[in-house]
Amino acid sequence: MMEWAYNGVSWVLLRWHDLWSNVFDGAQALATDWAWVLAIFGVVLTLRIILFPLFVKQIQSQRAMQKLAPEIKALQERYKGDKETLQKEMMELYRKEKANPLMGCLPILIQMPVFLALFHVLRRPDPAQTANHTLYGWKVEDWDSYIHAKLFDAPFWSSFGTAADQLDAVGASSVTVKIVAAILVACMIVTTFLTTRQMILKTGWNEDPNQRMIQKVMLYGIPVIMIFSGTVFPIGVVIYWTVNNLFSLGQQQFVLRKYPPPAQNSATKPPKPGSKAHEQMLEEEREAAERRKSLAPKPGQKPKSQSSDSDKAKDKPAAAPTNNSSNNKAPGGPGSGKNLSRAERIARAKKVSGAQSAGKKKKGKGGGSQAA
Repeated sequence: MMEWAYNGVSWVLLRWHDLWSNVFDGAQALATDWAWVLAIFGVVLTLRIILFPLFVKQIQSQRAMQKLAPEIKALQERYKGDKETLQKEMMELYRKEKANPLMGCLPILIQMPVFLALFHVLRRPDPAQTANHTLYGWKVEDWDSYIHAKLFDAPFWSSFGTAADQLDAVGASSVTVKIVAAILVACMIVTTFLTTRQMILKTGWNEDPNQRMIQKVMLYGIPVIMIFSGTVFPIGVVIYWTVNNLFSLGQQQFVLRKYPPPAQNSATKPPKPGSKAHEQMLEEEREAAERRKSLAPKPGQKPKSQSSDSDKAKDKPAAAPTNNSSNNKAPGGPGSGKNLSRAERIARAKKVSGAQSAGKKKKGKGGGSQAA
């Protein structure tokens, strides 16, 4: 099932070894066969060149998912009891915004077969094995060269737990192998921790408790597991893992500078998840959400508009006009007498007094007839 991966990794490894063998011509320095060391470097470099476009898409997908986080949270609250509708709405949102949540896992999924294949290929060479030396494109010369290749006098195929009698067969010391393996495993653990930490600090801790727990497991759990699993890894595999982590640190630094995470709304640094300040912030957000929910109109209720008051004012009957025409005249306007001559004012006064006396006579006659 994994034959294609074994053949592919072996071909890349042996081509790089052929190149560096021609350069060094069998020469060694510091009790190390640098042709095989640089061949493993070449495998990492080849893999990184192939995966670089996918790694960029992974970062872009993560940025798109971070921008969609508020909308996804709103959909989750809206369709809390309807998972089927929630999935449809989220898929439609991903399609509309061209975001792919699976893109973040793609580079890891591709690297896993390569690592497993390299682990199998570099674990096969063994001084006690007398058959299958030419599997996966290897030659007998390649097999013998790898069997006797060493890193600071520790064979590439050996591990921290390799038996002493196996090491004696190639003239290696068990103490030397344990020291070199322990140092390499420590470097592998530290670089794995730094690589994961760099990504989490640049992208930020996830607000979802489940996702944040996964981040903590990746940051602290995987290095702890490596303390035990690293003792069975061949030195050649540990070299690959450590070099791969160093490449990841440099590559992530470059890509994260080019595609920085979205700026946060607040000018201050957000509190660390799990702290009291973070819990207080979440409590304030919940209270604000409850206030908004209480102020929002209930289903079926029409929202109040500003025009309702004006409509009520229009519906009120207009006040009846008064009979006193003098109130409607502006002071100093036409007919007020202010612009008339003295003779005209005297004539108007006599006319008004005559009209008033005539009105009194009529009232008097009307009162006499009522008395009669």
